[in-house]
Amino acid sequence: MKQGLSLRVSQHLALTPQLQQSIRLLQLSTLELSQEVEQMLDENPFLERTAEEAVREEFGLETADAPVPRDEDGNGGSGSEGGESDFAPTSGSTSTTSSSETASTAADSDGPAAEISEREPDWEGDGTVDMAPDDSEWGGDAPARQNNAGDDERADATELARSQESLQSFLHRQALSLRLNESDSAALRFLIESLNDDGYLEDSLPALASGLAGDDNDEFDDLVHHFQVALGLLQSLEPAGVGARDLGECLSIQLRAMASDDETEEEELVRKTAIAICKQPMELLARRDFKRLATLTRSSEELVRSALQVIARLEPKPGRSFVDVERNIIVPDVIVTKTGRGTNVKFRVMLNPEVMPRLRVHDIYAGALKSHKGEGSQALSQRLQEARWFIKNIQQRFDTILRVSNAIVERQKSYFVHGELAMRPLVLREIADELGLHESTISRVTTAKYMATPFGTVELKYFFGSALGTETGGNASSTAVRALIKQFVGSESVKKPLSDSQISEMLKEQGIECARRTVAKYREALRIAPANLRKAL
Repeated sequence: MKQGLSLRVSQHLALTPQLQQSIRLLQLSTLELSQEVEQMLDENPFLERTAEEAVREEFGLETADAPVPRDEDGNGGSGSEGGESDFAPTSGSTSTTSSSETASTAADSDGPAAEISEREPDWEGDGTVDMAPDDSEWGGDAPARQNNAGDDERADATELARSQESLQSFLHRQALSLRLNESDSAALRFLIESLNDDGYLEDSLPALASGLAGDDNDEFDDLVHHFQVALGLLQSLEPAGVGARDLGECLSIQLRAMASDDETEEEELVRKTAIAICKQPMELLARRDFKRLATLTRSSEELVRSALQVIARLEPKPGRSFVDVERNIIVPDVIVTKTGRGTNVKFRVMLNPEVMPRLRVHDIYAGALKSHKGEGSQALSQRLQEARWFIKNIQQRFDTILRVSNAIVERQKSYFVHGELAMRPLVLREIADELGLHESTISRVTTAKYMATPFGTVELKYFFGSALGTETGGNASSTAVRALIKQFVGSESVKKPLSDSQISEMLKEQGIECARRTVAKYREALRIAPANLRKAL
């Protein structure tokens, strides 16, 4: 064998830690980004939150750490027309935003946001470390402002949070009015605490008793007896249907509670038929199989229809009204506002300043590190550089979101004027080619990012839809077709609902080629029931 040296030239892409962080931040939602910022603030001493809105840096490695230039008035060079763009719904309008525009619109708004823009510091900080209570990011130190209450009538936040009474508390209050011995009262309290949020008793009585009695058979039998007595008492409490083991029992309890002295014979017959139906398999009730239910209950189909109308008015989840639902409020990343009227209407695209973290490098720590070089300074210098890169990557994330949003608004101007019926077909590649970005980047930007529009808050992915052919040779957006199907169903007769085939024919009359199977897929995506389940009883 002969040994030798050879020289080879090759190219490869290396993902640096900074680039990896930039990609990861881009795909995070607003909530996830907030958590990431909090984690970084805890881990990196050189990073701090500022109550003031920082101006944006120019992007690029060579300017990542450079201070932002100021104009003669001392204001940031970004100007007052920065993170917003105007689009007119005319064919000749084009995007007026670029990556160098500011990510805020404080200049066009009234109130505190306008004051903030007049004293914008750069990303390196202005040396101020004091923070007034009302200037904190989340207002944690500032007392809640009352609309009508004075200083001596401030509401306690803890009391407001507890104002929603739970199902268990409501049942315990009713149980106090029952004269029970100690054993039955303890059994009732145990069953109440065993209920789920919907008011159902998921575990059987023997299962609950075995968990308390263990291997003692005598105690097990005694507990089962007390639980059976307590279950009857529990099912007599309000709301009706609480304490049921399944849906059929829940509905039956409510039907028995409807009995009254002034009930007519016909109403009593319908109610008893409804109770008999609830004892049958729930699949028959869901399918509205009138013939099968009439056979099993030995009733006429007309009587079964009347009974189903009564059942439809019952509450399948008795505890639903007591559930303290933590509402997931969607905070938009981008806000689109409409200005002007008629042919002069324009749309302003701007980032939501509420979701933009206001961060800066801690000047005191950075200055101390610069003046004291010694053991461990290299590791601290790396943490300082990480803080600067984190600020830059967050800034770049919002810049990319704004650029993509501008492109979307420019291409979907008809939607912002006429609504979802005017949505145009749009794919990720079109936006990617226009902005010079990769398709995967557009996908990351449009996932879990939301835009507040005149027609509501929607995800950025909502504006992308496949194209369906039309008779004229054009294309119709799948989003617009779904909106049209929803409109057809909303205006149909409840006695004769439209089938998927009929909807397909109606779309063809509109010039849209859409097969029955496609209509069924869109209908299911809209959570619209089939025609047989939409038919009124």
